[in-house]
Amino acid sequence: MAVILSIETSTSVCSVALSKDGDCLVEKTHYDGPSHATKLPVFIKEMLDFAAVKNLSPDAIAVSCGPGSYTGLRIGVSTAKGLCFGYDIPLIAINTLQIMASTVIQNQQVDANTILCPMIDARRMEVYTAFFNNQLETVRKTSADIIEENSYDEQLNKQTVLFFGNGAEKCKTTLKHSNAVFLNDIHPIAKNMITLAEASFKTKIFEDVAYFEPFYLKEFVATTAKEKLKN
Repeated sequence: MAVILSIETSTSVCSVALSKDGDCLVEKTHYDGPSHATKLPVFIKEMLDFAAVKNLSPDAIAVSCGPGSYTGLRIGVSTAKGLCFGYDIPLIAINTLQIMASTVIQNQQVDANTILCPMIDARRMEVYTAFFNNQLETVRKTSADIIEENSYDEQLNKQTVLFFGNGAEKCKTTLKHSNAVFLNDIHPIAKNMITLAEASFKTKIFEDVAYFEPFYLKEFVATTAKEKLKN
């Protein structure tokens, strides 16, 4: 029996789910973020209180490890690591783009000649993305891409590509190929991590809690707001 607490904070959505043997027991998701610093501790307490009532204790913590929001990932991973240290349990890390692709595969029929392309907004016309097939196998590794009119033409000329995620919305007016299909409302959320987390737990794919870092993909660049001119 495996009880896993899953944490997802890689985008503006904040979510936590508690599962047992691959089945979701309870989950909380907040879409109107970012508010991870305030929502995440509350959600986790609710999950752990629920577990205590059921005489359950987490056997592992799963966390969405990126790519995504620098601040969101930092909050999620640091919280997950703290829980792992406190409970003396293993840490499972799951790629955010893989979570999104898995969500599509679980909820609709995807044929073998279709590529899944989850996208996370990386500001301006840049996205974090990767390609997966309908077996959730990686076709192209995670990268940061600047979207232009001819982006992905090599793939689009051969097959249908499903684009989804908060980075795909801004690409609709740029990627106009007839084989480009856009899916709405696909978010990385904790409930959709459960199957992947359970598989990692069974095969004992764990991270080093002390040294694990999120997959930021790009270095964080701090910006300073310009001081308003005084009259």
